[in-house]
Amino acid sequence: MILLVTGASRGIGRATALLAAERGYDVCVNYLQQESAASAVVKRIEGLGRRAVSVKADVASEPDVVRLFAEIDQRLGRVDALVNNAGVLERQMRVEDMTAERLTRVFSVNAIGPTVCAREAVRRMSTAHGGRGGSIVNVSSAASRIGSAGEYVDYAASKGALETMTLGLAREVAGEGIRVNAVRAGHIYTDIHASGGEPNRVDRLRDTIPMKRGGDAAEVARAILWLLSDEASYVTGTVLDVTGGR
Repeated sequence: MILLVTGASRGIGRATALLAAERGYDVCVNYLQQESAASAVVKRIEGLGRRAVSVKADVASEPDVVRLFAEIDQRLGRVDALVNNAGVLERQMRVEDMTAERLTRVFSVNAIGPTVCAREAVRRMSTAHGGRGGSIVNVSSAASRIGSAGEYVDYAASKGALETMTLGLAREVAGEGIRVNAVRAGHIYTDIHASGGEPNRVDRLRDTIPMKRGGDAAEVARAILWLLSDEASYVTGTVLDVTGGR
């Protein structure tokens, strides 16, 4: 089984890539900037006895995505599974201060890019194209439900778009051997919060979470791997909350 994880050099993507290798997947570790971190993930996977490659590609660039899948075809084989994990979070601000450039970047990475990745995956997985089926999991956020007012309305809206794509694509390809689901991650301890200007954001908000703690990337990864697996064989078009009850 061959899996592509976008944005796999750190955080949820890294945890997903490593757990997938433990469960028998060969993995493409996609990254944008952190080459050394991606290489370290590849070495860890190879140490588990699985094949792995790292490929630099910007999911917001259609030519990069096309090249990414072509490299996987050549170096590993056709993908059986895709985890659309790569995402971007800009600095906290109100909508009235956001530029169109910022909005374009956020939606390009968080919504358009995953859709193009899904397109390339479907072209390879679909039984209508001679494929053997497969599974796609999109990594969303609890922000899609609460809107992130005063902080990241653009990020929240882009994740809402990702969830709608999940539902539509799931129904579109359900008869072609492909399942499409999403995981809605809550307040998780990853580096993405530093991108928004508040590295300790999870600690600030943890008392608002019913479980009174932030989540770990590995907890999200386990949910992703369940959705990818045959244990979820009758699950498609679902958004699974991993939010500590929030």
